[in-house]
Amino acid sequence: MLKKHQFGHSDYRIKSTETVFKGFFKMTRTVVEHRLFGGGWSRPLTRELFRRGDAVGVLLYDPVNHLIGLVEQFRLGAIDEKQGPWQYEVVAGMMSREEDPRQVAVRELQEEAGVEVEKLIPICDYLVSVGGTDEKMHMYCGLLDLTGKGGIFGLDGEGEDIQFHVWPYDEVMQAFSEGLLNSAAMTVSLLWLNLKHSELRLES
Repeated sequence: MLKKHQFGHSDYRIKSTETVFKGFFKMTRTVVEHRLFGGGWSRPLTRELFRRGDAVGVLLYDPVNHLIGLVEQFRLGAIDEKQGPWQYEVVAGMMSREEDPRQVAVRELQEEAGVEVEKLIPICDYLVSVGGTDEKMHMYCGLLDLTGKGGIFGLDGEGEDIQFHVWPYDEVMQAFSEGLLNSAAMTVSLLWLNLKHSELRLES
């Protein structure tokens, strides 16, 4: 049985919120108080929050040919990584308040990989890093025939330069085990696929 939290939305108080930066991204500073497990209320806590919003990610998998599709692009946040700031990732994009996650998935698949999937399977929704951002990722697995796929994609207007690769399943899992595929979305989706690929192959 799922255990409920002791506290909820009535157990914190927002004292103030201000926008401290607004550019490509937005950052806010909030002063908040909340109830304590031992009783009473916390002192006022000042916290900055990266307001990124919801995103959608799609791991592309070909169950017939046992292939996985990955996108590769430059990522400033990985600039200190040993293997460099170019990262192998799932297809992904940000979601506006008016959009449905599946609509975003269809759009990003076309923009970043030039493909349409035969089936979108929900993997999970997860909070990326709640200590500092409100971002939530809606993860899917997209099933399709990946033979002959690949190329360079992305929108010039958004400064995107994306290489779409297709790798055998075993090579992807080897790269994952060696730490080359180390983004959160990649990790979550590959662990899911490791559990589900036999079932997906039987169904195909």
